[in-house]
Amino acid sequence: MARVARVDLPQHSALRPLYAEAGFADAFAIDLPSHATGDAERLAAHVLMGQARWVGWLIALRDTLVAGFGLKTSSELRDDVATDRIDFFRVYDRRRHEIILGEDDRHLDFRLSVLVEESALCRRLVATTVVTFNHLGGRAY
Repeated sequence: MARVARVDLPQHSALRPLYAEAGFADAFAIDLPSHATGDAERLAAHVLMGQARWVGWLIALRDTLVAGFGLKTSSELRDDVATDRIDFFRVYDRRRHEIILGEDDRHLDFRLSVLVEESALCRRLVATTVVTFNHLGGRAY
């Protein structure tokens, strides 16, 4: 079974310009099987829309907790049909081997890169998250 590993922030990601100003950033990678697609958008949709049931429970809990603070809930985001989305994540950029998803809210701005890296040795999926805090409440969140 493939293992997920923490990796350095990818230097050829479209998110690279955000790294210096980020309040939080991390990246994790997993080797892709030879038969897997190299389409970053399809991989992102598979990962985000095929989540375990417990992830859905955590999102529901998060929505309950933040609704009283006026933050966007996942159902409100899903209902925004005027915006290009994968599940409740807004699509900010599409490239051949990378898709940038995320959301901006009062407390923080969040970006997720799903990047397919290919080399002579392997092909891997790298998920990078970058968060910019807009105020102290974002940092507390």
